[in-house]
Amino acid sequence: MKKSTLKSFKFLALILTCFIAISACKKDEVSTTISYLRTVNASPTLATYNVYLNGSVINSAALPYAGSVAYTAREAGSYSLKFTTASSSESLFTKSVTLSPNVYQSFYLINKSGSLDGLALTDDLSISATDKAYIRFINLSPDAPAMDLIKNGTTTALFTNKAYKTATAFTQVDAGSYVLDAKETASGTVKASLTGFTFIAGYHYDIIYGGLVTPADDSQRPVNLQAVLIK
Repeated sequence: MKKSTLKSFKFLALILTCFIAISACKKDEVSTTISYLRTVNASPTLATYNVYLNGSVINSAALPYAGSVAYTAREAGSYSLKFTTASSSESLFTKSVTLSPNVYQSFYLINKSGSLDGLALTDDLSISATDKAYIRFINLSPDAPAMDLIKNGTTTALFTNKAYKTATAFTQVDAGSYVLDAKETASGTVKASLTGFTFIAGYHYDIIYGGLVTPADDSQRPVNLQAVLIK
């Protein structure tokens, strides 16, 4: 092979190597700016909602109570999150949310129609043991007192004294089927139960105490306990 040809091949190889290195760097740079947002309907009514992020619908079907939209990836920054009825694009509740790089976040639509509100939580989806499931307890009942979460048939609470709009960190539990009770911290009265739900190893779940202690009518949901897979 002629020296000039060999030099040309070496030069092209050098350019290709540099291009691959630059492309890899750019890919890494882009990935560090991505944020992830999921949304959950925890408003204690029979209504269903569409969800808009900066004007674009992100749900495939209107969200029922305890329904969720899986994580959507976006560049980090400030966004407008809007909730509407299933048949209209007119805002019922709009909130500005800030998405940080490399952060998973959940946003919960809460409270009654006419008083809609939101709660944003950062999601730590780390897994310290692959044979465990991970749960957190959230009190999203607007007229409820502080609540505990216990495993039925036991006296030791999994979580205690969670007031409205507060959540625990994720805690690992044995995978399997559970009966869970939500009880008032002060009185010890069981107000709602989750029966026979199976937690799968390696997955994270919200355990939401929602609904209303005193519903005004049949359009409002009484207190209940829901498990929502985080995805």
